[in-house]
Amino acid sequence: MITTLFSFFAELTFWQEFESRFNFIAVDYLIYTYEVIHNINESYPLPLLISGMVVLTIAITYIFHILKLFKSSFESKVKTSKRIIISSTLITSAILFALIAKNSWPEKGNNRYANELGKAGIYSFFAAFKNNELNYHDFYSLIGNDSAFTIVRNQLKEKSDIFQSGNSIFRTIAGTNSSYKPNVILITVESLSAEFLAHYGNTQHITPILDSLADNSVFFSNMYATGTRTVRGMEALTLAIPPTPGSSIVRRMDNENLFTVGHVFKDKGYTNTFFYGGDGYFDNMNHFFGTNGYNIVDRGRKLLDETYEGSRTIIQDKEVTFENAWGICDGDIFNIVIKNADEKYKNHQLFNNFIMTTSNHRPYTFPEKQIKMPSGTREAAVLYTDYAIGQFLDKIKKKAWYKNTVVIIVADHCASSAGKNEIDISKYQIPCLILNLRNQPKMNISKMTSQIDLFPTLWGFLGWNYKSEFYGKNVLNESYEPRIFLGTYQKLVYMKGDSIVLLSPHRKIDTYLYNKIRNEQKPTIFPKKIINEGIANYQTAFDLFKDGKLRF
Repeated sequence: MITTLFSFFAELTFWQEFESRFNFIAVDYLIYTYEVIHNINESYPLPLLISGMVVLTIAITYIFHILKLFKSSFESKVKTSKRIIISSTLITSAILFALIAKNSWPEKGNNRYANELGKAGIYSFFAAFKNNELNYHDFYSLIGNDSAFTIVRNQLKEKSDIFQSGNSIFRTIAGTNSSYKPNVILITVESLSAEFLAHYGNTQHITPILDSLADNSVFFSNMYATGTRTVRGMEALTLAIPPTPGSSIVRRMDNENLFTVGHVFKDKGYTNTFFYGGDGYFDNMNHFFGTNGYNIVDRGRKLLDETYEGSRTIIQDKEVTFENAWGICDGDIFNIVIKNADEKYKNHQLFNNFIMTTSNHRPYTFPEKQIKMPSGTREAAVLYTDYAIGQFLDKIKKKAWYKNTVVIIVADHCASSAGKNEIDISKYQIPCLILNLRNQPKMNISKMTSQIDLFPTLWGFLGWNYKSEFYGKNVLNESYEPRIFLGTYQKLVYMKGDSIVLLSPHRKIDTYLYNKIRNEQKPTIFPKKIINEGIANYQTAFDLFKDGKLRF
């Protein structure tokens, strides 16, 4: 009873705030529990409201008792067998309804309020949790659709690019030489903040390998992650798209056969493989990669309803020396990658590997006696991951296939995104390195860059011609204007130079001037042009995915 009453009053309050049934903002409230409880406590007389609901629950229960509603229900003369049949039918009907009915069905009219009233509050909440998205058009600032695509196309266009007509970003990128086709190994390191490296001022000496590599590689010293979760990093690195409201596309429905980085490699004759030391069923990773052109190697279990484009290999016990709740240690997954690469090389197959590490994640445990620090702390986990990467590189340098292999090391996101600002820019900065590019001297790319720019820049180094439906750019092109995209589940940031445009629900727009040295954001009024650029990128990215136009 109290749950029903709480839901009733919560939905009324939510409607007053957002003029909507429960949506992903409500789901977001469960994610940021600490902030939300404090906000509610400051906005409403919480003790009084809770006491009132308890009193109301007792009163309603007492009335039911007086009217003997409970008693008549318990004393029903319906046979037990019939009760079971009725209960089973109701439960089955509810499950089928949840599987078949879509919360978007009422959204047929032109009046948003009427559409929202046609929904059920509780069902809307669970539908939002399932769909993992928030409708950009309903809650964020908009500009004309044609104008939005014109802005984005102008930002993306290079001299020789050929765009498809209409509201699209699909284009042909003109390269210089497509004959160089190295194997590519992408090591996506869990929670590797830039602040862990000595290059960014750390004095703990927990990344000696990475710091040494940064001095002898193509080093993106000013790169930023798009989000705060692994699946958001995966989204950026495979789709090269800004972070739209809600959760990552990796976790959403209808995310199959998208135009991914893997499809560009596939067109060039590569085999794509996703390696994960844990269960790839978690966060929908296997479904996303498996239905978007990647083979899968993970430590999960076999499911009966798997329908992947490629193969799936489950890591066996004999291949594992250490494992915790998140998966096998980084050293073990690297050994499995080497074994897989040996097989690909033997069969004359070019390979593009996406490796997701797990050791730098709580509980921060790993094989003992491999580094000087014991398990259990973040610093130790970072040092172990750094050590494991060093061991991996030492091993593959002895392989025949290494001379034609490029290794990329990048973080999925930072270790922590909390800060003194609504979105703390410094908490999104990550390291990124490209190793073993042929005839390429070391280079420090100090321009501000995004995760979404990584592969377009790599393909620029390789001189490839390719089809693109990516928001990422080759940052070495003369026309590149430094800008990044950052987001939480609700807040969306477009940062160009030191100018920050922050988009929020309620169609709210905040603008700040960013001082990187002091890590300060000062409220400032910007020209409409830069604000519209921010809106245009997020608005078109949402539309292209929602309308199914990011398909391969």
